[in-house]
Amino acid sequence: MIVPVAIPQFPPGFVFGTVASAYLIEGATTEDGRGQCIWDVYSRRPGAVADGSTAEIAADHYHHVAEDVALLQRLGAPAYRFSVSWPRVLPTGRGTVNQRGLDFYDRLTDRLLAAGVRPSATLYWGDLPQALEDDGGWLNRATVDAFAEYAAVVAARLGDRITEWVPVQDPNVAGYMGYALGTFAPGRQLGFEVVPAVHHLLLAHGRGAIALREAGATSVGCATHHAPMWPTSEDPADIGAAKLADMAWNAVPLEAMLLGRYPADLMPFFEEVIAPGDLATIRQPLDFYGVNFFAPQRIGAAPEGADVPFEVVPLLGHQATDVGWAVAPNALREWLIITRARYRAAMPPLVVTECGAAYNDEGVGARDEVVDQRRIDYLGAHLEAVSAAIQRGVDVRGFYAYTLLDCWDWEEGFTGRYGLVHVDRDTLVRTPKASYRWYAEVIAGQGRTADPVS
Repeated sequence: MIVPVAIPQFPPGFVFGTVASAYLIEGATTEDGRGQCIWDVYSRRPGAVADGSTAEIAADHYHHVAEDVALLQRLGAPAYRFSVSWPRVLPTGRGTVNQRGLDFYDRLTDRLLAAGVRPSATLYWGDLPQALEDDGGWLNRATVDAFAEYAAVVAARLGDRITEWVPVQDPNVAGYMGYALGTFAPGRQLGFEVVPAVHHLLLAHGRGAIALREAGATSVGCATHHAPMWPTSEDPADIGAAKLADMAWNAVPLEAMLLGRYPADLMPFFEEVIAPGDLATIRQPLDFYGVNFFAPQRIGAAPEGADVPFEVVPLLGHQATDVGWAVAPNALREWLIITRARYRAAMPPLVVTECGAAYNDEGVGARDEVVDQRRIDYLGAHLEAVSAAIQRGVDVRGFYAYTLLDCWDWEEGFTGRYGLVHVDRDTLVRTPKASYRWYAEVIAGQGRTADPVS
């Protein structure tokens, strides 16, 4: 039996949506001229992905796009944020355009609009073309130029119908986890030598925003993974470690995009890679600031001699998702309130551009739908946290549930299900879950349309 979760009424204009990454849902990694990306290579490395799987098929969205758009239409969520696959459009990252790749996103955009769903497009979500990685990837400043060219190509084709854009998703994730720790593609373990990659990802955000504006985009924002950093104790060493983690993970992208600077304590690391005009390029006017939220992090001082001076430790006293993420919706409220107070006039309207949880299926209910009460509880509690922040004066304009479909998910592979829709991994049959019906009822009860954030 599904237990209803009451949802407060949100302000007029508040947008409900869903979100999906091209690499995690599309599959078809070798079809219609698509080039290889860094995750195609990295996921084949032994031990890189929890279950040893790849995204070669994923949810096979590439071949089920009509069915998936119909699911979006039935859901009633007025907005859908998807990403464009860079190697599907430019197989080697720059140069000759693969028209079949652009055609796919052209058809997807038209289908969404015909279904009454507003498309919101993200240009980069982790799938760097492998050819560019072979030339240094995000450590190489030339990759920023290639990204600007790619942004212009996509905007020229889709900009007449898509009004809302995110240039670069999660620059901190792509930088630190891909190039410092090696737990994401391309799997480099550079420690503090990661700084050029982080800077170039943020510079790509700025260059992409400029290209989108030049193509007529009216709403350009960001979508960045953020998390409160909670010290493990009152010990000054743990508090200092948490502050350092907060600066690196949260303040670096925030201050670069909103204030055109890096945190003063970290600026010495960045000085050698900043060229004249870079920080002004990164600090482009944003129509919304998107926060991707999953859980807070508990941080302690690392043992003496460790490569990184802080470590992530388990967050006790909280329920956990099926991939071990702590469930702490109050942390989202905390982050929204504190961050808005810290940046004040520099902060544009906020949007929760991604929020969801991995819960594996619990059975089939009376309506032949997958019963996923924990996902309903999770989303409901986080929507309440957003509402509480709004009541405290924080200007939050939308919430995107992660994700529409069960899919492959980065280093977790298929070990956790995040979707509102169950996807059978053998047959690829789609079955809406109880959370899908619940979210549809939440949206219907709000009676909102999806005007672009402005």
